[in-house]
Amino acid sequence: MATGKTTFPRLGSPELIAKKVGRRLRRDREGVLEPPLPPVCPPGWRTAPPDFVGIGGQRCGTTRWFRLLESHPKIVPSPVSKELHFFDRFYSGELTAADAEEYSRYFPRDDECRTGEWTPSYVAAPWLPAMLARAAPDARLLVLLRDPVERYLSGLQHNVWVAEQANLPLSRHAPIEAFARGFYHAQLSNWLRCFDRSQLLVLQFERCAAEPLSELRRTLEFIGVSSEGFDPDLEAHPNHQPSKPTLAPELRKSYVSAYAEDVKRLASEFPEIDLSLWPNFAQL
Repeated sequence: MATGKTTFPRLGSPELIAKKVGRRLRRDREGVLEPPLPPVCPPGWRTAPPDFVGIGGQRCGTTRWFRLLESHPKIVPSPVSKELHFFDRFYSGELTAADAEEYSRYFPRDDECRTGEWTPSYVAAPWLPAMLARAAPDARLLVLLRDPVERYLSGLQHNVWVAEQANLPLSRHAPIEAFARGFYHAQLSNWLRCFDRSQLLVLQFERCAAEPLSELRRTLEFIGVSSEGFDPDLEAHPNHQPSKPTLAPELRKSYVSAYAEDVKRLASEFPEIDLSLWPNFAQL
């Protein structure tokens, strides 16, 4: 394993975070939190790099979308967790060939099926595109984006919930972290330095909510499986958030202004983004 690894700072105790994302705790000799052990590969199956990796974004409906994908008969459900956070600990260390091989061991399947993971924090990690390109160079990348101001508010409410579960005050860094996650163009530009544009599917949270069947079919086609005869449960909404903080009108304008240039660039380079679905930025 590579040296100098550590976990990306996260709010709350490791035990709480592990419980939240369905991970069993595993630590290396330095006490660093690692992903759970890879699953046992069933007889007749094989392990290989994932066919698809969801890279973003937090509070954009990724859990619902991943569960819909897993319900397809030709997609092998994740035997460990939706979110592996495999690369979090490498932010200051090199990804070795052995590490890349270990990553492949998390994805057993037969030759007719596809499999993958979805860790929403990947998209914002600047060290991660080159590492994933080494570990899974042919993977299809999925990203779900939401109006960045609404995503900020939802992300902040999520941080409040995590802090409450741990009986801790909200971290003073939480608003800044939540705000930084909304600069989508800057983040995706980093990924396109390491992956071809044809490997990236950009989805909108708002369109997936309004037109789930057509957007799911588009996602399945991108991954390489047929949607014919597939009847998903579109009414399921795991991790539904009943409320989120509100912003005073003048403060909202400040957030919109701060994101505006990045949103303009995003819409220019990714024409599939429909700004009319983002009321905060429809005027752009």
